[in-house]
Amino acid sequence: MTNRVTYAPQDFQKMCKQAERDHETKKLALLMERVKRQIAERGSSDGTVPTVHADATLRLPSRSVPLER
Repeated sequence: MTNRVTYAPQDFQKMCKQAERDHETKKLALLMERVKRQIAERGSSDGTVPTVHADATLRLPSRSVPLER
């Protein structure tokens, strides 16, 4: 039988809220990248290319590591 780590109920709730915030942060980052891409596409159709600094390897801090296992 394996040993399982049990968290106090308030700790588990805090972890769930943090996971939700992390998820919302990722969704926001993806939305921002999509908007930047659309702006760049519109600018390229006009003949002018706006400068968009988009990092292809977007790394976000992960504070919900225990929930990812």
